[in-house]
Amino acid sequence: MEQKNNTGALFLNDKKESDKHPDLTGNLTDNNGKKWRVAGWQNTSQKGNKYISLKISEFQAPQSNDSDSNDLF
Repeated sequence: MEQKNNTGALFLNDKKESDKHPDLTGNLTDNNGKKWRVAGWQNTSQKGNKYISLKISEFQAPQSNDSDSNDLF
């Protein structure tokens, strides 16, 4: 799915196995066209207000499992 600059999307993380895993995952594209990975955790403040904390990191394309691509000889 092609994204316009300065846009992104978050989805529920159906692979969450522990509290350290994000509740939401997705990506965004900045104004230079660079893609970023976004992770979000649902939290509640001490005053009882719900919020989502975010972590943004560089996007890394999934690596191929093709063993022939790593052969040197």
